[in-house]
Amino acid sequence: MITRLRIDGMSCQRCVQAVFTALTPVEGIVSATVAIGTAEIEHDGRATVEALREAIAVAGYDASPASDMRRALPVL
Repeated sequence: MITRLRIDGMSCQRCVQAVFTALTPVEGIVSATVAIGTAEIEHDGRATVEALREAIAVAGYDASPASDMRRALPVL
């Protein structure tokens, strides 16, 4: 499974490292790609969105599912 999150408040590579490190203890994560403002986490299903958000909160940031960022285009 892949979970994409938007992360508010990140502004530098140190922020990226802090979030990456905070995700490390979450069970079930296979890999994580963290960039300023986003994270893409591949996991086996044990890592819930809530568990990921809680881990990121430990690093001092708020996270929300990336689907919240999408905008719908009108269907013509």
